[in-house]
Amino acid sequence: MAARTRTAIVNPPLTATVLLIAYRMASTIADALHSALAQTVPCEIIVSDDSSNDDTLAIARSVLEGYAGPHRVRLRSTSRNLGLCAHIDELAAEASGDVLVFLAGDDVAYPRRVERLLSVLAADPAVQLVGSAVDDIDVHGRILARQVRGLPARVDQRWFLHRGKLATVLGASMALRRELLTAMPPLVGKVEDNMLSLRAALVGDCACLDEPLLGYRRHDNNLGDWVFDRRTGGRAGFEQRQRRVLAMYREIADDQERCVAARTDLPDARRRLALELAAMYRLEAEMREAILDRPRSQWIAPLWRGLRHKGLRRKSAERALKLLLPRRWFGRFG
Repeated sequence: MAARTRTAIVNPPLTATVLLIAYRMASTIADALHSALAQTVPCEIIVSDDSSNDDTLAIARSVLEGYAGPHRVRLRSTSRNLGLCAHIDELAAEASGDVLVFLAGDDVAYPRRVERLLSVLAADPAVQLVGSAVDDIDVHGRILARQVRGLPARVDQRWFLHRGKLATVLGASMALRRELLTAMPPLVGKVEDNMLSLRAALVGDCACLDEPLLGYRRHDNNLGDWVFDRRTGGRAGFEQRQRRVLAMYREIADDQERCVAARTDLPDARRRLALELAAMYRLEAEMREAILDRPRSQWIAPLWRGLRHKGLRRKSAERALKLLLPRRWFGRFG
C-alpha cells in the first residue's frame, strides 16, 4: 500500500489595511502619506479626512496624483465630522485587510512598520493587537525622544488590572485584527487607545515591540494632550483636566461592559476580569469626581476602595494627601 503523503496546511499570509486618518493636518499629511507609500509590504491604504476645513484632502490628492506603486490606495472623506472613534468604526467597515494598521495624518511610519507588526500577529493567533515604541518628533520632524511610550512585550487583562497608571498600548502605534471592531459594539467616546487595548485583552493578548516603528509628532493638537491639557493653570485648569479624564474613563468602562455583554462565548474568567477592569476605571473616575464636587467626608469611601486596589494604590495615596489642602490649592501641585 502506498505510503500516505502528509500535506502541511499553510495559512494564507495576513493582509493589511493602513488607515491613514486625518483631521486638519494640511501641514503634515504629505509626510504621513509618503511614509505609508514607502511600506515594504503591499497594503490597502485608505486615506480618510474627517471633513476638515483646511487643505488636508487637496494636499493628499496631489501626493497621490499619478501614483502607480504596489499599494492599493483610496482617498475619501467623511460626509460630516465624526470624531476619531466613529471615524475608525466607519473605516473598519470599509477595509478589506485582516489587520488594520493605524497611521495618524501627523505621524510618520518607518518603512518596515507594517511588515514588523504583521509578523507578530502572524506568529501568534492569540495576539489580537500589537503596538510598538515610538520616537517622539517635533512639528518639523526632528527627534525629541527616542524609543519611548512602549509597553512590555506581552500584556493581558491581569497586567492592565494591576499595573496602575491605566496605561495601555499607544493608539497611534497600533495594528489590530479587524474583528476587534467589526465583531464588537461600536466605539463610543473620544479616545481609542484604552478601549481597543482592553478589547484585545478580553479576547486574547496585546503585544508591543520595543523597537520604534513610528515618528509620533508632538504638538498642541495631540488628542491625548488635549485630554490631559496643562496649559490652563490653577484651579480652573485642574478642574477642566479632571472632568475630561473622568469622562474618558467612564467611556472606557462603558465600552468594556458593552463588549462583555456582546461576547457571551468567552470564558467566565475573561468576562470577570473585564468587568473588574471596567470597575477600576469607574472607581478612578469616581475618585476624581469626589475631589471636585463632594464634601471631604464623602472622599473617604472611594479613596479607601482605591487604596485597597493594587492598580490604583499610588494614585489613591496621592489623592488622600489632598484631604489636608484647601481646594483652592488644587492645580498648584498637579
